[in-house]
Amino acid sequence: MTQQLNHLRQKKSEQFRTILPFVGSDGHLSPEQKKSGHPLKQTLSFLGTKGNPPPSAKRQGRSPVMFVLAVVSLTSVMGNRFYNQPTLDVGRDAPYTIRARFDASVEDTKTTEEKRKEARTGSFPVLMIDKSLTQEIDQNLQQSLDKIDQWREISGSFPFVPTSVLSAATQQYLRHSEAWEWQAIVAFVEDNAPVNPFEPGVVIPNREKKPLTREFIQAVSELQSYRQVASTPAFSELMQTASKARQGYQKAVAQLSSSVTPDSTPAYDASVLDLSDSAWQKTRQGIQDATRHILTQGIPPGLPSELLDNAVAVQVSTLIPAEAQPLAVELLTSNLKPNLIEDTEQTKRRAEQAARSVDPVMVTAQEGEVIVEAGEEITQADFVLLDYYGLSRREINWIGLIGFGGLVTGGVGIFWLVERRVHPPLRRRDHILVLLLSLSTPVLALLGGQYNSLPAIGLLVGSFYGSSLGATVVTLLTGLVTFSMEVSWEFLIAGGTGGLVGALVAGRMRSREELALLGGIVGLTQGSVHLVLNLIMSASAGTIWYAVLPGAALYGLSGLAWSIVALGLSPYLERLFDLVTPIRLAELSNPNRSLLKRLATEAQGTFQHTLFVASLAEAAARELHCNVELVRAGTLYHDIGKMHDPLGFIENQMGSPNKHDQINNPRKSAEIIKKHVSEGLVMARKHQLPKAIRDFIPEHQGKLLISYFYFQAKQRAQEEGGESVKEADFRYDGPIPQSRETGIVMLADACEAALRSLKDVTPDTALITVKKILKARWEDNQLVDSGLTKEELLITAEIFVKVWQQCNHQRIAYPKAALSCQPSSAT
Repeated sequence: MTQQLNHLRQKKSEQFRTILPFVGSDGHLSPEQKKSGHPLKQTLSFLGTKGNPPPSAKRQGRSPVMFVLAVVSLTSVMGNRFYNQPTLDVGRDAPYTIRARFDASVEDTKTTEEKRKEARTGSFPVLMIDKSLTQEIDQNLQQSLDKIDQWREISGSFPFVPTSVLSAATQQYLRHSEAWEWQAIVAFVEDNAPVNPFEPGVVIPNREKKPLTREFIQAVSELQSYRQVASTPAFSELMQTASKARQGYQKAVAQLSSSVTPDSTPAYDASVLDLSDSAWQKTRQGIQDATRHILTQGIPPGLPSELLDNAVAVQVSTLIPAEAQPLAVELLTSNLKPNLIEDTEQTKRRAEQAARSVDPVMVTAQEGEVIVEAGEEITQADFVLLDYYGLSRREINWIGLIGFGGLVTGGVGIFWLVERRVHPPLRRRDHILVLLLSLSTPVLALLGGQYNSLPAIGLLVGSFYGSSLGATVVTLLTGLVTFSMEVSWEFLIAGGTGGLVGALVAGRMRSREELALLGGIVGLTQGSVHLVLNLIMSASAGTIWYAVLPGAALYGLSGLAWSIVALGLSPYLERLFDLVTPIRLAELSNPNRSLLKRLATEAQGTFQHTLFVASLAEAAARELHCNVELVRAGTLYHDIGKMHDPLGFIENQMGSPNKHDQINNPRKSAEIIKKHVSEGLVMARKHQLPKAIRDFIPEHQGKLLISYFYFQAKQRAQEEGGESVKEADFRYDGPIPQSRETGIVMLADACEAALRSLKDVTPDTALITVKKILKARWEDNQLVDSGLTKEELLITAEIFVKVWQQCNHQRIAYPKAALSCQPSSAT
């Protein structure tokens, strides 16, 4: 049989050598191979007929014991209501007429609590005046009035001359008139020509023929009359005063117009400039008084605009002159806004008073009185009496319990299916942990707690086993608890939503700080969902904010508290159940860990070897979509056993004499080499490294042959004529790699020394060397259980060469003069 195995190995080796010319440096088929129709699978047949099964093929069967335990545990805890369930319940038909056994008056606690909840959420909030907002409104109104004062000062006082000289209407017209009108008036007055609007052919100087307005004729007539009775200096002064009044008015109007935009509030009107000084002072004072009255009474939020307009109009009608009332209404309505806010404490006190004022709902019955007729539907009041008299027939509802058990079985089956599709098989201890976490929610519900543990479950399961399993557990728990237990569904949905957010994101966290921030997001999500659900359920959502907002805030804080609990439990659960999470792997990869610090100090060559192997393995794991964090941490610890005898390994000898030359015994040397695995496992257990990390220590060597000392022992045996050397004595004890991650580290460890030794060679030569090493590992059946495929070996070889190129990039050759140049001293 041994001869047959050797013959088979030789045959595979020849096949491998035949395919090397066909495989390009990129791992794909060469043009010659494609032309010859030589398929890749046939070309790589040297890898063996057995091949490596994919990871899914190695999945262990799920334990039926754990399946049954999960179903029984969850059913027994969550099916509590089926243990003592009334046969005659609300909504069912009475099988016969039932009468009261004796006089009774019983409180209907369920209906009483519902009425109190309605009273608590249906009462109106207590409002109070917001002083800061009231002051802000008053300041804005004062600024508007000050602007009007500035524009009136620019326009000048009105009337600008006594009304005995010119009427107020004429003075207003003169200020408003355009330039051509003013010039026409001056021309008529200076010519002292009578103005008759009915006389045909009247021509206005410097203008085309236009019809004369009544205001124009009145202004000319009044000015002509004043000219006849006044002296020439007095008339000239009047005309100058009128001209200045016109200029001031036009300037004020221009500034007022420039300050008005489509979005400006209020929209100022030039009519404010036509008020007399006395009328404006009354208007200003009246606006301030009206504002004070309205704000003192308070403007509630949500007040319709027409009601506010009516209130302003009533105040203005008694305080402000009639000609200024439209202006006052515009100013007030544009500046006034709600200044009443909710008094939280008073509102809460009123809500509790309203709830306490609800009398308990009592159900009474006289002895012999019919509670329910045969065939009638049992109401809530009927059930209260039946339960009080012990006539509700409470017993175990086996049908309901078995049906619920079937529902739980389906839920557990869904979890098993999701695990099978998206996650490597969990260990029994993992199933126990998930079951314990799942039981926490129904147990809390049985104890009467509304603040369920779904956020903590989502964070922990999502962090330990991935987002898919975490979301599955939270979703199934929410549905089962809602169906089976008397828990407020808005609390469950809010908690389930927070748990889903935690489960979906926790697996991506890489530090405890990120996990703590996620806890805050979970709490915010949970509180927001609780608030929205309560507002949706309320018929008067706008008036119950005061009632539901504190509860939503408290429920959000409970989500944060559960996140803190999960964050605190996480390290203990990781150790107790031997879990590796991205966060724990990142902590284990910290070079300040005691083992890694010792390795860097006591075995410096091994530490440098470890760093380069980690570079190779990480790059390959990332390309093959493996667990990069696990590969990094496992690689850093894979050779810690070499610290038991650092000089027994050539990388730590640093030019010192080779210890094995002094030993001069291949068997003892092989034992020293093999011992770094067993000693490494001892160190790993002593420092409580997770099993997933410990697996890298033996599996990275697998059952490889320590060939140097094996062939040395063989040669001595032939020379000395001793007993034959057994190959098994010079092989590592194994096991061979059981995962893709440990398989990658085995390949990286094998290629590290070869790649380091390559100097001044092309990438193609390096690739051929790496492929030979990978081929040797495959032919030696070291990768049959790893899950690595034939195609992935070629990809891995290319990645190793790329990393080698990055670490051995070319540098500029410095001239000797530059190397011997000394820096000049400062002068």
